[in-house]
Amino acid sequence: MERFFKIKEHGSSVRTEIMAGITTFMTMAYILAVNPNILTAFGKTGMEWYPVFLATAIAAGIFTIAMGLFVNFPVALAPGMGLNAYFATVVISSGGAISWQMALTAVFISGVIFFLLTITRIRQMLLDAVPDALKHAITVGIGLFITVVGLKNSGLLSVSVETVNDIPSGTFTPLQGFETVFGLGSFSDPNVLLTLIGLALISVLMILNVRGAILFGILGTTFAALFMGVVSLDNIDSVKTPWIPDFSQMNAFQFDFAGILGVGIVSIILTFTFVELFDTFGTLVGTANRAGFMKNKEEGNKRVGKAMFVDSVAVAGGAALGTSTVTAFVESSAGIAEGGRTGLTAVTTGICFLLSLFIAPLIALIPGSATSAALIVVGVLMMQAVREINFQDLVLGIPAFFTIAFMPFTYSIANGISFGILAYVLLAFVANVFGESRPKYRIHWLMWVLFVLVITRYVAMGGH
Repeated sequence: MERFFKIKEHGSSVRTEIMAGITTFMTMAYILAVNPNILTAFGKTGMEWYPVFLATAIAAGIFTIAMGLFVNFPVALAPGMGLNAYFATVVISSGGAISWQMALTAVFISGVIFFLLTITRIRQMLLDAVPDALKHAITVGIGLFITVVGLKNSGLLSVSVETVNDIPSGTFTPLQGFETVFGLGSFSDPNVLLTLIGLALISVLMILNVRGAILFGILGTTFAALFMGVVSLDNIDSVKTPWIPDFSQMNAFQFDFAGILGVGIVSIILTFTFVELFDTFGTLVGTANRAGFMKNKEEGNKRVGKAMFVDSVAVAGGAALGTSTVTAFVESSAGIAEGGRTGLTAVTTGICFLLSLFIAPLIALIPGSATSAALIVVGVLMMQAVREINFQDLVLGIPAFFTIAFMPFTYSIANGISFGILAYVLLAFVANVFGESRPKYRIHWLMWVLFVLVITRYVAMGGH
């Protein structure tokens, strides 16, 4: 292991690397419970809990080990937060037009696109084309999006449509004669109370700098649910969630290439591709900086490039296994903070994910309220990127705000990114031609391509 991973050369030890890998696993193990709950949406998407759990654990295990062995990088991969919520939203909001098999097909195609973009280096060019302000805004917007998902799933946010009898002339309402009303859920609902308990536990553990705060908060909420009688040990169904992995229940290679041709899947594929593009880049560069790899820029860029290659394979591979987009996890920085510097950290994390296949019945006990609390807190973490945006420069601030606002308020990650691109290209062009800004705002030619594609998309879809 010493020779293969060059552990001493990186100033580490085998013990340090293994402990760092376990730390990374503890901080991101919540995905084992959260991802199945999101993708199944409690039966609304047509997917079943156990097959998604299998896909989550196996994809995280295999591709995290691959990252360690082939890149020697202490970064773990798993189905990404935000993109899994988008996946479920696409299926549910389509009214049956888009099945989960079609959505998996879209994820698989986006993985193939990633692979091609990576080996041709166009992926790096795209990353250079989009302004940093929009990249950070995408992270913030996704954070708010999954927070709304968590609030709705928990019952903390109530959404109702009420009849409006007297509508003043010229007043716009989302549905003529109706208006959407948002409110606070009922505290008599045990799921709401459990979500509040989860939020309190996770928040307290985080400010105390407890490693694995989200995981421990989920476990604590589950114990509270057992005490309150919301869940019971009798709920363990050995048939649906066996202790010995039943790989025959996997949704492997459940693609529907024929079905996606007539449902406007192109915009969905582009959204998966676009969001994953920036999410992965930010995570890989951030963790590489944290580990000190970017001190030698040439070597650091080479390592990040190899990591992007593994990531692109993981996207397609995860879809083949039956889960939404697999991506690098920012929680990997927890293991790096513990001293992880080589691929042995990632290999250790991957092995932990594979071992988790044998505790599926226990993970199945975790209530949706516990995972909803985790979603809300992850939204808080993603919100931190807002400090990187210069809102005083309105050429950057307005597009960033549109990106952030349109995601949760239109319940669409694609809309947020689209309006951010439209606003930036338009405002930067006006500022460059008619303004007095020095230096001029940079508009990469690829941004013009995206500008045209976005307009074409909305015109073709009638503004939807």
